[in-house]
Amino acid sequence: MKPKVVVGMSGGVDSSAAAYLLKEQGYDVTGVTMHIWRETDAHTDGEGEDSCCGLRAAEDARRVAAQLDIPYYVMNFRQEFQEKVIDYFVSEYRRGRTPNPCIACNRFVKWESLLQRSLSIGADYIATGHYAKKVQLSDGRFAICQSEAAKKDQTYALYSLTQEQLRHTLFPVGAYTKEQIRGIAQKAGLDVADKPDSQEICFVPDHDYAAFITRETGQEERPGNFVTEDGTVLGQHKGISHYTVGQRKGLGIAFGRPVFVTKIRPDTNEVVIGSSDDLMTAELTAEQVNYMAVQRLEPGQRMTAKIRYSHQGEACTVTGVSDSGNRVTIRFDRPVRAVTPGQAAVFYKDGCVLGGGIII
Repeated sequence: MKPKVVVGMSGGVDSSAAAYLLKEQGYDVTGVTMHIWRETDAHTDGEGEDSCCGLRAAEDARRVAAQLDIPYYVMNFRQEFQEKVIDYFVSEYRRGRTPNPCIACNRFVKWESLLQRSLSIGADYIATGHYAKKVQLSDGRFAICQSEAAKKDQTYALYSLTQEQLRHTLFPVGAYTKEQIRGIAQKAGLDVADKPDSQEICFVPDHDYAAFITRETGQEERPGNFVTEDGTVLGQHKGISHYTVGQRKGLGIAFGRPVFVTKIRPDTNEVVIGSSDDLMTAELTAEQVNYMAVQRLEPGQRMTAKIRYSHQGEACTVTGVSDSGNRVTIRFDRPVRAVTPGQAAVFYKDGCVLGGGIII
């Protein structure tokens, strides 16, 4: 009897090629697109275009499923997406932090919700088009390791997956480069072989996060002060949701020299401004740590940490671990730029994810 796998299909080339590869490997494949958009909201029209779970995505995925002759369904996850992704996104920005909603979506929607729904209908696995490899270590633990597609590697956004989720997950495109995946899709005759990648946060296609947050909450942001580290007032900002650590453009103040957001203080509604040097730091603390290749980190442990998706990673040493293991402090060999509360710090060893947590 063929093992059954539900493939999360976004209408893009990666997930379409994943479905094709799994069928070629002999799996009983079903395609699913997650319905997370809200048709009645005028400001979400952009989701019908190029977002990963928008209306056009479903149309493209349905067409590919027909080409592959596999069953295809749209599953409704609007409530889960609202609670676990949008509400989280809004709350974090209002706290002066900069969240990564794709990580929350992966952990709580694409895996927790989709996996449970898939298992309930008899599936053995779920699969996605993420560029990552799953390995089982000698102690039986599962981990994700960096894919062949160095520039497209997506392990950073998958650090929070649990052992049970990984047990039931397949990453069929992780062994290929992006160019190879496009070639496979072209050879298979898939309509989406040349479709461009989606880049934006799917529910904020215009990138105006502050306006989105205002619409979600029904509350206008309170202006506050731009200040130096010592509290000297430099001018007035539009509201803290407009800013993130490391930001230079769009501040609306001129000093005759480059200045950057170095800190956000939600308690006093202040945005701290400083120089590029002020953005450098050698230490960070992360909480809500999820362990993957190891059961916990220990002081003195050497590894590499990435502080954002595009970060190349920097060698570091674990300097502190809470009794529960839930909070970890690390020190970098060389200072890194713009460590941002709310983003993830993901820890690697030999290309595999040891774990990660949210920077505080």
